Amino acid sequence: MSIELSKEARKEAITSIERYFREQMDEPIGNIAAGGLLSFFLEEIGPSIYNQAVADAQEKLQARVLELDIEVHEDEFQYWRKYERQGKGRK
Repeated sequence: MSIELSKEARKEAITSIERYFREQMDEPIGNIAAGGLLSFFLEEIGPSIYNQAVADAQEKLQARVLELDIEVHEDEFQYWRKYERQGKGRK
């Protein structure tokens, strides 16, 4: 599965890469080179970040599923117990 960015996100990412090179590397990078670098990162490193995000989401969902039984549990066979607690059992 390849990681794709929307056209707008890709444009902003390329602009950010260009700015990073200007301000941090003291060397400008062109638009085409920045686009190529972005494509490299998306293909090479993107899957690691994506997989970690999926693992994090799974962990959170599994924790919530484990809590589900506690949150929505209903005691079974409570009809007669309800009357026994009230002392109103029928004879």
